[in-house]
Amino acid sequence: MRLVIARCSVDYVGRLTAHLPEAVRLLVVKADGSVLVHSDTGGYKPLMWMTPPCSLLALDETWTVTNKGGEQLVISVLEVLSDSAHDLGTDPGLVKDGVEKQLQQLLAEQCHVLGDGWTLVQREYFTDIGPVDLLCRDATGAHVLVEIKRVGEIDSVEQLTRYLQRVSTVLGNVQGVLAAQSFKPQAKVLAADRGIACVQLDYEALKGMESTLPTLF
Repeated sequence: MRLVIARCSVDYVGRLTAHLPEAVRLLVVKADGSVLVHSDTGGYKPLMWMTPPCSLLALDETWTVTNKGGEQLVISVLEVLSDSAHDLGTDPGLVKDGVEKQLQQLLAEQCHVLGDGWTLVQREYFTDIGPVDLLCRDATGAHVLVEIKRVGEIDSVEQLTRYLQRVSTVLGNVQGVLAAQSFKPQAKVLAADRGIACVQLDYEALKGMESTLPTLF
């Protein structure tokens, strides 16, 4: 990655035209060919940019970045204050904490948070329209389908409803539980109408950490 702090003006020529007058800015040239023009304000978003595939031609004080559609970003460099290059190597990518797969694993190991005496029958219980996150038995031995989401929404209720309809043809009467870290109010209303229970998950507590959910006492 090349980082250049320079006094420059920038012109974009393509489906429309745009102009940035002379000022000190950060020019970022990434290994994938991206070129971004940043100011010291405005948050993370660049003022102008060109994404790959594109080519960069630097002649004297003029940088011309051209993409495959013929659009151009023309940077007129008047003064270079800093110019450095760094090899960042291969990025491993973003690792998210608290995603649905992690919630599923934690809940499979701690079914009792759904109800006393609950036991796990199977993770990723297969149906002909897709896998259900958990198949459990409650304290009475009845089957329960559990669908896990970070946010419980109307679509989540509809999805679990479809699973319940399919599984009931195989296992008979099956209850449904939608487990999520938070719920949209409309989802709770629809779930109650469908006879589906909503259980709010405390991710920190499932991980054995101190809970961050507010309590009354």
